[in-house]
Amino acid sequence: MFSKSCEYSIRAILYIYKNTLDGNKISIEKISEAIGTPRHFTGKLLQVLAKQKIISSIKGPHGGFYIEPDAPGIQLSRVVEAIDSTEIFKACALGLNACSEEHPCPLHHQYKGIREQIKAMMENQTVQQLGKELGKEKVFVKNENNLG
Repeated sequence: MFSKSCEYSIRAILYIYKNTLDGNKISIEKISEAIGTPRHFTGKLLQVLAKQKIISSIKGPHGGFYIEPDAPGIQLSRVVEAIDSTEIFKACALGLNACSEEHPCPLHHQYKGIREQIKAMMENQTVQQLGKELGKEKVFVKNENNLG
């Protein structure tokens, strides 16, 4: 449902949250290696998130990306909207431009409810809530045996 960009962004922000609770900053290299994503692409995504003030960054030799420890809850929907736009919560299951209540595609009515549930889930879940799950048994953000 989400683009690769959005998936990578969510994985990155969860990793950043979990690893900057103590005030550290994390480099693009460490983030991309830890979550198994291309470095350059991850850097571009992190720049978007920083520009949207979802995460913070500091340039320089002791710089990197971080989330303020006292930051208010960051809704996952903010990350999705920053990367994929709000259209993801409105789009047709079959990708049709003309799909609507008046002219529905064959999946419209079933998919509408699912789409609304996903939107509500993303609005009600925060990075901080999910970040607390990282490190618990079977919870990870990487697609390998070396799960981080």
